[in-house]
Amino acid sequence: MPGMGSAPGAGNSTIVRQFHTALAHQGLIILLVLVLLFVAWNALRSRQYRRAVASGTPFPVPSPASSPEPPARRLLRLGFGALWVVDGLLQLQQAMPLGMATTVLRPAASGSPDWVVRLVNFGAEVWTRHPTSAAASAVWIQVGIGMLLLVAPRGRWSRLAGLGSVAWGLIVWVFGEAFGAIFAPGLTALFGAPGGVLLYVVAGGLIALPERAWAGPRVGRIITAAAGVFLVFMAVLQAWPGRGFWQGGTRAKPGTLESMVGQMATTPQPHFLSSAVASFASFDEAHGWGVNLFVVVALSVTGLALLSGRRRLLYPTVVVLIVLGLADWVLIEDFGVFGGTGTDPNSMLPLLLLLVAGYVAIVKTPVAVGVPAEAAADGTTPRQWWEVLDAGYAGRLAAAVGAIAVVLIGTAPMVAAAFNSSTDVDLAEALNGAPQPTSSAAPNFHLVDQRGQPVSLGSLRGYTLAMTFLDPVCTTDCPAIAQEFKAADQMLGSSARKVRFVAIAANPQYHSVTALDDFDRQEGLSSQANWLYLTGSSSTLASVLNAYGVSVVNGRAGSMTIHADLSYVISASGVTRWIIPSDPGSGTADQASFSNLLVSEIHQVMDS
Repeated sequence: MPGMGSAPGAGNSTIVRQFHTALAHQGLIILLVLVLLFVAWNALRSRQYRRAVASGTPFPVPSPASSPEPPARRLLRLGFGALWVVDGLLQLQQAMPLGMATTVLRPAASGSPDWVVRLVNFGAEVWTRHPTSAAASAVWIQVGIGMLLLVAPRGRWSRLAGLGSVAWGLIVWVFGEAFGAIFAPGLTALFGAPGGVLLYVVAGGLIALPERAWAGPRVGRIITAAAGVFLVFMAVLQAWPGRGFWQGGTRAKPGTLESMVGQMATTPQPHFLSSAVASFASFDEAHGWGVNLFVVVALSVTGLALLSGRRRLLYPTVVVLIVLGLADWVLIEDFGVFGGTGTDPNSMLPLLLLLVAGYVAIVKTPVAVGVPAEAAADGTTPRQWWEVLDAGYAGRLAAAVGAIAVVLIGTAPMVAAAFNSSTDVDLAEALNGAPQPTSSAAPNFHLVDQRGQPVSLGSLRGYTLAMTFLDPVCTTDCPAIAQEFKAADQMLGSSARKVRFVAIAANPQYHSVTALDDFDRQEGLSSQANWLYLTGSSSTLASVLNAYGVSVVNGRAGSMTIHADLSYVISASGVTRWIIPSDPGSGTADQASFSNLLVSEIHQVMDS
């Protein structure tokens, strides 16, 4: 029998199907936008050709002269653009809709102060109430930001991509990474501090800088100095006594690093990778003091070398950090993408990208910045804007507009979800299956309500009925189902006067009017005018339950029963229109989802 506080698993087929459907619908919209942009690009080129033939000017249209993009900026833009696209593709995993809140968001806040936990829980609740739309939105937002970074090398579009990276990165850092766990114990650079996505924010801010800021080595010096400060600070934290990093530990009581690495080794991944990670965990268990000493020295020396500002130290320091960083990424961070809900490759790759970009900005000063091709669009030349768009720039412009469209298509549902306090009905269907439509006459009954007044199906004609079966001494599902019916009544508003919410006693021993009245007072239903809790003799109840297909298993010594959780929506003319499995689930989102589903079906019956 259904019930007893079950919950849909992360791989629930209903939710996965809805997730794929949402992606497909939004993908079709994006495809349409891209087709329209291609048509516009072709129309522009055709007009340019006709005007060129008429005036005798060259075709293809030559681009105005412009200097190349600074190498360090190009590295940041392309590197973080690729990372955003990879992160978006990781969001396609089918465990994301139901697994994100429980396995990523809430665990990230574990050990943080209460205010951080409350803030993260707000984001987790939004995701939990709207799992399919939130998961699909995250895919398109991140893929769109990555696309915009990849296709827009210069000017306003490129800086806009940087600002988009800052905005979305901060949202993910706060709600998805709980501020990178910087307020939680055990903070260490080895395992992702200060949160990988914060580095996306930093990179986005650098990309959004005016292009003249990249004309000299100043930005590079700031990046390397900031990296030096960070590494020295992390070395101090790593060396601080009492944080568990100096102890290798035992199997019964592992040290901090060995415990974290051991957990990563258990995530689903290829055996050769899990074996390598597990081997490092064993090595740290046996040599924890030496491992931590090496880490502290490496962080201190490389951090001080970067802070020194000496150019001759930069190259060997960067090489050493790349080697150590990649080792950390493989053996400790375990690539950051395994386990079914890995959302990004963790912090080491973006940290190395920032560091290498800083080095390049110092040692490879770009050519002086000239007039970018977009300047013609500002009216600084006598020609019309469309006359100076060569095929390459026009294509990049169309691609940038397409990328922005992808971001907006993802952003709209996410914003709507954040401001929508109701819960998607998908959760109820994932838990119980879809409601079953029917058009058969509802079985008649003659019972009494919680006040001892006779009630029959015929006496309720003219009202739409939402009917279920509750055990008055139940302490698990039945109180939750009663609250779902109460919430549905409130959600109906003024329409509730045309509806009667009916429960029929589902306990062959405890079904007296007094027992029903006690249940109503306990659940706050006594004041609900359109609530009816019906009972009768044991034989009469058994006949009614059998007619409605509700099987009952008696508990020991007359305790609460085990019975099928079913709800019926019956039209005002006495016809059963919907049969809804009504397992309340294990969380408030599951129950709110059922309330929304019940209200939806009631409205359908009332409007038909």
